Amino acid sequence: MYLFASMLPCLPCMGCLHIPGYREGCLWKRGRDNGQYLSRKFILTEREGVLKYFNKHDAREPKAIMKLNTVNATFQPAKIGLPHGLQITYLKDNSTRNVFVYHEDGKEMVDWFNAIRAARYHYLQVAFPGSPNSELLPKLTRNYIKEGYMEKTGPKHTEGFKKRWFTMDDRRLMYFKDPLDAYARGEVFIGSKENSYTILPGLPSNVQGTHWPFGITIVTPDRKFLFACETKEDQKNWMAAFQIVINRPMLPQEYAVEAYFKHKP
Repeated sequence: MYLFASMLPCLPCMGCLHIPGYREGCLWKRGRDNGQYLSRKFILTEREGVLKYFNKHDAREPKAIMKLNTVNATFQPAKIGLPHGLQITYLKDNSTRNVFVYHEDGKEMVDWFNAIRAARYHYLQVAFPGSPNSELLPKLTRNYIKEGYMEKTGPKHTEGFKKRWFTMDDRRLMYFKDPLDAYARGEVFIGSKENSYTILPGLPSNVQGTHWPFGITIVTPDRKFLFACETKEDQKNWMAAFQIVINRPMLPQEYAVEAYFKHKP
């Protein structure tokens, strides 16, 4: 069920401001705790290198600041349950935060999506000078490699398996209690086969507590992660998604992310 405080346009944003390198306007944002969609002012500014939103249209301080170097945007109407629904993610303290937004006008959402991509493009031009467009364009925004439900158990493999929503985003496997949660319950870094990451069908013989029969074991240099799928087809598709990531050599900057996950409490 989706709740809206009002479907009337907010007066301060009746005329959304959009000039090169800057965009300002109102979007309906899903509340983190109650799922209620409320009108929030968003500002995208290339000069500051951020996308930010404000809980009140006359607020001086933003509720959240999203740095463009970590921002991603992807249309998710089916997942969000609303036409033109957009999922925006960014990193906060190296953990992923989800922001779900919507606008009645589909063109408005497309314009915001393109504005984010344009801002990302200009950021990447500065961050990677001399790189051809063929390398920069795939980095503007990205779709998730795979999403869906699996079961998981804890690090000791003695806890019961619990159903969770999983998102494979680049090398981050995140799991949520609900697909529209703002924060992941946990994240797993998936490295490459050259760095001793492997994917195996099934679970160790001594593991119990799963409700779904089709297991997957991800072997990392530090531990094994155990998952279970409801169907054989789900198992096959998840393993294929993991294999895509594992087969891809790690980039230099990804080693720093891997090191963070290894030392994460």
